[in-house]
Amino acid sequence: MPKQSPVANELDKSFWGACNHDRLVLQHCSHCDRFQHPPEPVCAACNTADQLTWREVSGRGTIYSYGVVYDTPISSLQEDQPYNVAVIDLEDAPGINMMSHLPGTPVDDVPIGASVRMIFETTPGNGQKVPEWQVVA
Repeated sequence: MPKQSPVANELDKSFWGACNHDRLVLQHCSHCDRFQHPPEPVCAACNTADQLTWREVSGRGTIYSYGVVYDTPISSLQEDQPYNVAVIDLEDAPGINMMSHLPGTPVDDVPIGASVRMIFETTPGNGQKVPEWQVVA
């Protein structure tokens, strides 16, 4: 489903590069032991810059909430309407939420609290892989 192709910049190139290798990495501040996403030049909690590293996480999580998009102004997504947009709580990165279309889950049939696993889908525009999540049966 992802049709929009992200273009990496200097700040997030490590994130997108890892995605292309089927890995999910997030910025982590070793000074205050906190993950943050999206990436920033400094830690949002303690304002340090020299303690930020990239740490791999499993991508496992649970569905926190969701909505259904019935009408989007984004022309490349209009043919897929309606579609789910879910908020995923990551299991091993407390406080980090990611968004997903939940491939394989029927529209408006999203089980809040269900376990999910990460997959990667390739975008058509530039071949960039993006993380998505699927409900674990």
